[in-house]
Amino acid sequence: MDFADSPEQAEFRQEVEAFFDQHFPEELKVSDDADPRTEGRSAARGDRADGMKKWRAALVEKGWIAPAWPKEYGGANLSTMEQFILNETIAERGAPRVGVPDVGSTIMVHGTDEQKKEFLPPMVRGETRWCQGYSEPGSGSDLASLQTRAIRDGDDFIVNGQKIWTSGAHVANMIFALVRTDPEAPKHRGITYLLFPMDTPGVSVRPLVQMNDASGFNETFFEDVRVPVRNAVGEINRGWYVGATHLDFERSSIGSAVGQRKMLDTLKDYLVRQRDAGSGITRLGQKDAPRLEFADRYIEANVAKTLSQRVISMQARGLIPNYEASMTKVFATEFNQRIARTATKMLGMYGEVRADKEHDGKYAPMGGRWATMYLSSVSSTIAGGTSEIQRNVIATRGLGLPRG
Repeated sequence: MDFADSPEQAEFRQEVEAFFDQHFPEELKVSDDADPRTEGRSAARGDRADGMKKWRAALVEKGWIAPAWPKEYGGANLSTMEQFILNETIAERGAPRVGVPDVGSTIMVHGTDEQKKEFLPPMVRGETRWCQGYSEPGSGSDLASLQTRAIRDGDDFIVNGQKIWTSGAHVANMIFALVRTDPEAPKHRGITYLLFPMDTPGVSVRPLVQMNDASGFNETFFEDVRVPVRNAVGEINRGWYVGATHLDFERSSIGSAVGQRKMLDTLKDYLVRQRDAGSGITRLGQKDAPRLEFADRYIEANVAKTLSQRVISMQARGLIPNYEASMTKVFATEFNQRIARTATKMLGMYGEVRADKEHDGKYAPMGGRWATMYLSSVSSTIAGGTSEIQRNVIATRGLGLPRG
């Protein structure tokens, strides 16, 4: 693994930096200590919305919304390492991550020309918001046991069933879903990958309130939903393999690794200011144990970045990360939980206070972000494959251990 840029990569990095200097809107450069509940927040949000429009427009023109896609579909045809450099710079600059959903990768590989023309350009322009219809009440980790049915009726499928933990379904206008089209086939067979609008008659959404008071997850119900057969991506009854598709996009999670280090930097700066001001809100400098724990988090931040660099170095050589990606995923998601736990401990009892619409956040340090993160980070070790599944992958495919 070579940590240094090649001359070509160094030149591209300079190009990315120059692009940010010229096009990254001032409206999006928010202080790390900014409290979203201050007076004038509506105007601030409006400014931020305007900034997001400018930022997306600049990225679209550059082809960096979907940097790995061919230029004919709005991409820039960047190499794996160029994508890595772009994502690393985005994270270092603290810029909002604006991109296309993974369903675009699936359509790019398995979709027809008509499907690519219909679905990909709106993704790049930000006109569609997608949600994923995978998990069901009885089919989470064992996703292939899903029971949502799609029965062929002429040129349509009629879909009936339920999905759960559908992130963003309450704001999405499109969904990609795995449905069972052949109940007699083995469970990994007989599944089809379908695309359809969320306003299709028979689709209903019920938000689920999480422990952090957010409602990002949803239950999604399908009652006699008609979906054109032409909206099936790939071969009918082979959707399991379609749904598992990942294009050779940059998937090193470098943005997460850099973001985690920046979170620690922000917390450290806040704690130092509070200590120097004589505030009793921080434990920094009082005892060795909190400081040593904080140092451990910084070491882990470097581990997370190194794991990301390992994944990207494999992709750059044309290899497909397998257990290496599982290592990155399980470490990063559990690291989020450790960051939140350390932060709340460093802030003492104040670290447990969360600001909300009813409270002004006077006693919630840094807007109460760490208490919220503490609660929110629980689900991250479940989404996208539980830590238990990731460890099984590491054990069997990485260490060569037998299945239990």
